Amino acid sequence: MQVSSVLNIGRGVSALIGGGGKTTLLYALAEELRKKGRVILCTSTHILVPEQYPLVTGGAEAIRAALAAHGAVCAGTPVENGKLTAPAPSFEELAALADYVLVEADGAKRLPLKAHAPHEPVVPANAQRVVLLVGADGFGKPISAVCHRPELYAQRAGASVSDAVTPALAARVILAENLGDRVYINKVESDEAYERAKALAGLLDRPVVLGSLHKGVYTNG
Repeated sequence: MQVSSVLNIGRGVSALIGGGGKTTLLYALAEELRKKGRVILCTSTHILVPEQYPLVTGGAEAIRAALAAHGAVCAGTPVENGKLTAPAPSFEELAALADYVLVEADGAKRLPLKAHAPHEPVVPANAQRVVLLVGADGFGKPISAVCHRPELYAQRAGASVSDAVTPALAARVILAENLGDRVYINKVESDEAYERAKALAGLLDRPVVLGSLHKGVYTNG
């Protein structure tokens, strides 16, 4: 089963938020979807420049030409530290150029879990799918060690930053923030991780997918 299918990624703009492997999911989706149509990878905040896709830093015509030549491209505006920010064209313009526009819409400093500050995530208004990622490798570890914005995460979970993350705590944060119309729990790579992921899925109010981008295995929660 393909991750794009189980997450029901349709044509248009899709945004990825949360922690636990957004960039890896971005690339996995791009590789699957480029077999069906033209794909633009980009960000509404900041990402590292992907080496495996041609980078387009110009406007709509430059992106159109690159898509015709390559099928999948990364569009963005270079900023400091070798990163990219949002491309020059609007997300509405990007959606007219490509069949699929994949947007990394916040950052988590490579941590499996995060709480969102008031200015996050930066989801395009025309996004037809918003996937919230959760890293199963954060379960059982202190909030302070595995969560981006740990104090905020603890506050929303009704816990201390020294408390270990449980499915119940993670569910409180997700329900309090009410972000995303799909939840993807990544790094479900052991029986223990599977049981915890299933427990979290049972506490949520929206479709959940469990899986491992590393192993390429996915299932509905």
